[in-house]
Amino acid sequence: MMTTDGMACNELINIDVDALAPHDFKQEKHHLSATLRKYYSFCKRRTFGTFVASKRASTTVWNCCDQTFKELSSIHKHVARTHDTDIHQLTQSTFEVLLSQIEKEATSQQQSTEKEPVDISSWIPDTSHITGDQLHNGPGEVLLHYCYCQLADPQLICAWQKALCEKLQLTGKVRVATEGINGTVGGTKVATDLYIKAMCTHPIFKIMEKEDFKTSNGGAECFCDLRVGVYKEIVPMGVDPDVLSYRLAGTHLEPEEFHKEVEALLSKGDSRNDTILLDCRNFYESKIGQFSQCLAPNIRKFSYFPDYVDQNLDLFRDKKVLMYCTGGIRCERGSAYLRSKDVCQEVYQLKGGIHKYLQQFPEGFYRGKLFVFDERYAISSNSDIIAECRYCSSPWDQYQLCSTHFCCQLVLSCSACRQGGHTACCPICQTKGQGEEPSATPPQREECECTAGRPRIPQDAL
Repeated sequence: MMTTDGMACNELINIDVDALAPHDFKQEKHHLSATLRKYYSFCKRRTFGTFVASKRASTTVWNCCDQTFKELSSIHKHVARTHDTDIHQLTQSTFEVLLSQIEKEATSQQQSTEKEPVDISSWIPDTSHITGDQLHNGPGEVLLHYCYCQLADPQLICAWQKALCEKLQLTGKVRVATEGINGTVGGTKVATDLYIKAMCTHPIFKIMEKEDFKTSNGGAECFCDLRVGVYKEIVPMGVDPDVLSYRLAGTHLEPEEFHKEVEALLSKGDSRNDTILLDCRNFYESKIGQFSQCLAPNIRKFSYFPDYVDQNLDLFRDKKVLMYCTGGIRCERGSAYLRSKDVCQEVYQLKGGIHKYLQQFPEGFYRGKLFVFDERYAISSNSDIIAECRYCSSPWDQYQLCSTHFCCQLVLSCSACRQGGHTACCPICQTKGQGEEPSATPPQREECECTAGRPRIPQDAL
């Protein structure tokens, strides 16, 4: 069976159709995953076109409701205004049939897979025309990507990703789970292009498009090594995906739409108190870059976000929430959790995250640097410095690790202060680090002024 854009139905077999029992798709469309919204929209367009075609009397004449229309735009306007209910009902029926066909195809392929072992080598691109030098030297970049989809065999995908990255000499981190994949890898431009092509032609990840891969200048040197593994979640929020699905995520806004929402929010200043611009990243990320007038929780890990929401429910009650994060993945689960509390009027999220926003609005409402989880620590699109040195308070936003061996905190210490010996995250670490030798068994948790002085879950107010 063929579906949208000529793609075969087996491209969609990883959608959990059991979670989509017949219901009012018109009301719930914005709460579907991005992929399902795409196919629902396709069904609606196809239904609308079929309905209009059924009214055609001749090449340039359409008859409907005892009226004659001689222009295509006229019949389109009539159908949109008069037959909205008919189109909705037909679209819902078409979408349910599509889901049923997907389920049958998925069952058939799963049975086939159980009988025949999968050869992952068929998913590895041919590199015979590529020299080793092209994979090792030359202009490089870092990719950031994720895809939520049901994976029947995450171990198989993990093995494929490891073999793929090793063949292309990519470094980075890839998390695989039954709910999908999340990765950031670096290498030469030749290698990353091949990686994107391999992802987009894989039977499962064909639903991805090239624009789903966020890119930035870098390379294999941005990571110490390659780490690929199977986890419970592809982004560690600490909530079982079987209990809280990404399908409950908020409405996705394109960067242009998000920009307009932020612009409207800022133009009204303090008078607009019905909207919250929420940064769902960690405090050290928002410290060096954020959207103007955002609410940036002082949390250290994304796994603290659910507790933060629980302890600040009144903050979000009856509010319109605009959420954002680095690349969009944390907003998928974060917005789903916030929506599950049923306190907000609306929950929206920035599609593609800050990465995509900065590509279109480098001098927009996001100021400062964008924190990244690799050896670069940050990338920039504007010259603003919104953070300051830990010791002298001069403008500074270049992170380095605390010089104390047992501490994993990031520290903002300007060049002058570092030359003066201030290389630790706080005075306590600075004192402990003097003359210290590396420990073979470092403490499991950092214990210093930074960790002791920050509440695990802050209470915030607008």
